[in-house]
Amino acid sequence: MAKLMTLFCALLITAANALAVVNVNTASEKELQTLSGIGPSKARAIVDYRTKNGEFKKVKDLNKVPGIGPVLLGKMKNDVRLSGETTVKGAASAAKSPAADAATK
Repeated sequence: MAKLMTLFCALLITAANALAVVNVNTASEKELQTLSGIGPSKARAIVDYRTKNGEFKKVKDLNKVPGIGPVLLGKMKNDVRLSGETTVKGAASAAKSPAADAATK
């Protein structure tokens, strides 16, 4: 039963991740870190660039941020938006239920 619960939670997390999108013009550093390949320093660089230069006009403008190049942009571009709401992997956090924690113990 514990393995089944763990599998269910993993599938739920995967599904939530597939539906997550991040608005790079409004997202916090923490939200930006949910993008593939973006850790704390690159998230900070995105926020710094956005603060100094204004909103991103095109997704490919992320290439102007230090540490982000075409390869990294290619990995995350499907999860990046320039407008609208950020729907981060918050559902994934919610999926980490006490049952999931118990199953991993």
